[in-house]
Amino acid sequence: MRLHLFLIFIFFCTTVFAWNKEDHEIFDLVSAIEASEGKGTTFYSWLNVPSTASTSEIAKAYRKLSMQLHPDKNPGNKKVAERFARLGVVSAILRNPASRKSYDFFYKNGVPKWRGTGYYYSRFRPGLGTVLTFLIVLSSGVQYLIQHSNYKRDLKRIEAVVREARLAAWGPKMIPIEGQRKVKVNLGGRQRYDEDGNSIGGKTIDMVVSGDAVYILDPDGDMHPVDSSTAVPATIRQTWFIVHVLSVYSWSLNKVKGTPTEVQPTDDHEFDDGYDSTATGSEQAGSGTVTPQEDVVGGNRKPATKAGGKCRFDCRRVT
Repeated sequence: MRLHLFLIFIFFCTTVFAWNKEDHEIFDLVSAIEASEGKGTTFYSWLNVPSTASTSEIAKAYRKLSMQLHPDKNPGNKKVAERFARLGVVSAILRNPASRKSYDFFYKNGVPKWRGTGYYYSRFRPGLGTVLTFLIVLSSGVQYLIQHSNYKRDLKRIEAVVREARLAAWGPKMIPIEGQRKVKVNLGGRQRYDEDGNSIGGKTIDMVVSGDAVYILDPDGDMHPVDSSTAVPATIRQTWFIVHVLSVYSWSLNKVKGTPTEVQPTDDHEFDDGYDSTATGSEQAGSGTVTPQEDVVGGNRKPATKAGGKCRFDCRRVT
């Protein structure tokens, strides 16, 4: 919502304040006059009139200076001819009320300090299209970098949870044990124990370690694999602009076909993510209980699957 309001604000600002073609002409002319007549030379100082001069006074000053710079009096002098042509443009600007008003604004407030063509001026105060394009590219790029950072963070957290689950199942020497072990992993921070050696504090989750594979065990017996595939990698397709374009395209396509937009069902599970990134075994190392294969894998207690491959649950469960 804030992004949309910001874009609307930029739209009105660029509409009101964007420089037009006449402004660019003034910028170029100011640069050319300072290059030929000296730094700090203005339209008024070149004509030797005050900024409050009337149109008739400007016309009189123009005629006087044009006689000195006329090409007929300076045959073969290319620089003087250029100055004469420039003087005619200056006179035309100052004798036109609208263009003089524009020049007076920059005369009082200053013009951009860029030199060269209007290309630099347009970059200094870009038009609406340039502003919107820049904002789209910038915001999408920032969102992509955030996605990439979150992906790296999730990979580290998943790796930490897997390590703690194996530590609880295999012991400190981390020697793999055949069969399956059901363990509790603490997702709420550093593991603590009471006087009797029982785990206390923190959010724990039931997990199953079977060989090198690690699973989250749901209360209903479903097992969800925990590995790098559960983290969502950064993609340009998931940036806000591409998402909006695809949504509009999908909506338009359904509108043309006359069919309502269908919400695709999902097998993903939503879980609470209010816990720490540090995960430790909820029991002392190696204290994971051996679970008979038929108790964990038999019946419904098999790794959850779906058409097209294994089920990918919401990795916020472990991140």
